[in-house]
Amino acid sequence: MKRRASEADGPRPRTFGWLRRIGVRQLRMFTGLVMFAYLLSHFLNHALGNISPEALQAGVLWHLEIWQFLPVAILFYGSVTIHAALGLWALYQRRQFRWRTVEPLQLVLGLSVPLLIYTHVIGLRLSHVLYGIDKLYPQVLYAYWVAWPTYRIWLMVTVMLVAWIHGCIGLGLWLRIKPAFRKAMPALLVVAVLIPTLALLGFYEGGRDVIRVAADPAWQDANLSIKQMGTLQQQRTLDRIGDAFVIGYLGLIALALVARAIRGLNERRGGMIRLTYGGDRTVRVPKGMSVLEASLRHNIPHASVCGGRARCSTCRIRVIGDVDELPPPTSREAFVLGSVGAADDPTIRLACQLRPTHDLTFLPVFPPRNVAAARQAARSARIGDERYLVSMFVDLRGSTQIAETRLPFDTVFIVNRFLGAVSRAVIACGGQPNQFVGDGVLALFGMNEQPRDACRNAIRAAAAIAASVDELNGFIGHDLGSPIRFGIGIHGGLVILGEIGYRDHMVFTALGDSVNVAARLQDMTKALGCETLLSDELRATAGLPADALPTQQVDIRGRAEPMLVCPIAQSRELTAALDASELTLA
Repeated sequence: MKRRASEADGPRPRTFGWLRRIGVRQLRMFTGLVMFAYLLSHFLNHALGNISPEALQAGVLWHLEIWQFLPVAILFYGSVTIHAALGLWALYQRRQFRWRTVEPLQLVLGLSVPLLIYTHVIGLRLSHVLYGIDKLYPQVLYAYWVAWPTYRIWLMVTVMLVAWIHGCIGLGLWLRIKPAFRKAMPALLVVAVLIPTLALLGFYEGGRDVIRVAADPAWQDANLSIKQMGTLQQQRTLDRIGDAFVIGYLGLIALALVARAIRGLNERRGGMIRLTYGGDRTVRVPKGMSVLEASLRHNIPHASVCGGRARCSTCRIRVIGDVDELPPPTSREAFVLGSVGAADDPTIRLACQLRPTHDLTFLPVFPPRNVAAARQAARSARIGDERYLVSMFVDLRGSTQIAETRLPFDTVFIVNRFLGAVSRAVIACGGQPNQFVGDGVLALFGMNEQPRDACRNAIRAAAAIAASVDELNGFIGHDLGSPIRFGIGIHGGLVILGEIGYRDHMVFTALGDSVNVAARLQDMTKALGCETLLSDELRATAGLPADALPTQQVDIRGRAEPMLVCPIAQSRELTAALDASELTLA
């Protein structure tokens, strides 16, 4: 019997497991999409006013046919109610308002939409439900452009723009991690600006048409009857309903703010806990505050690409010590950790989701530093100059496999950490990161030094890159499955300093055969199974003895003669060769 019960219960998680993945974020996204679809159809209907009053009227009939269809109407008004409730919940839940500017702006705009639009909804939809009043575009345009004060027109324009901007921000936050969004962004921006512009112009043109015919008694008889406009008593009742809505909605906002204050007092009365950042810093925070919120409150740098929305795993921490007292992961946290292969490790948690109730010591998985690559060209260099420079190409190995097994945010974060590690090593050795191509870097040496020093600095930089990547692997290697690997190609020669690109997108760089050779040497490190491949000519210019490094003849694509190169299995070995040559010179 037990076996049969187990078998009967077995398929349930597979059949209904998707229900457990539906949370607040999914509800907010779905209801927002429904509301945005309504707003889009309404704007397109407004835009028909640019054609003719007849087109405007025909469009609204189709609009009503769709959105007043009972299942669609239930879906729409249910989405409006749920979305507004989630906005109030977000106001209550958010402990810190120091995220990116766009997110608090989206929250403020979302909370203001009901206050701006309630008169429109009550005057059109509720009046029809209670009294059977049929207001269409002639009646609405007459009210705004003839009967009502001018400020109501500006209020309507504000409603349209606030609702549209709020929806576009929500769509942008949702789509920004989609691979095709960046390519489609220019076209989407054009659409986002064009649609409300056409809608406002249509609203204006429709108003002008109504003003032109409003004084005609025949038009008034056909469009301003009691059946279409309602009685004065009915309007007073609708106004009282509107006033009650405003008071009730403002009361809910006040209630959310009061609840926030009460929660803060209860958390402080419930006790404070200590969060220790790897032994470097300890802060005291109320119980129930997430680790990421604590970092923001105390101005502690903490990596978080998605802004604490559990859409990436860059805020991950590794808990040190006992994990039995930690609250279990939420469904969303478990999903994200599972997507990066950390679901079975109880010491790995998302800082934006973990709300500890006891003292906690942890280490951030990803370093918070975001070192920008130095791209400055020497001021003394003049465009068109020919000079001796050393070119170094550094490439991240296995980036495709990294991208296939991780969230897009995590992949970008890892690549940026690698580029930062390489750039720091290059800059420390006197070089300049010049171009970033995908997951690779072109660095230049010799802008302000002699050829011999440029060659030695480039060799020293290769060893420093190995050390810097080893340090990076110490931070994130346990989360990658295998350590980060790289390939380096180095060659020196005469190049032309120039700017390439188009108009405002010019990039200062070096052009010449030695740059191409360095790129091909980097490619050959894969076939030769080494980390660094430098030309023997560069070794000689650097002043290293002929026997200091192993040599090998290889065929370089694009060159008629074979080239003597020095394959280095482990880049860190170059430090010993440089030190030995300096002792010999001494």
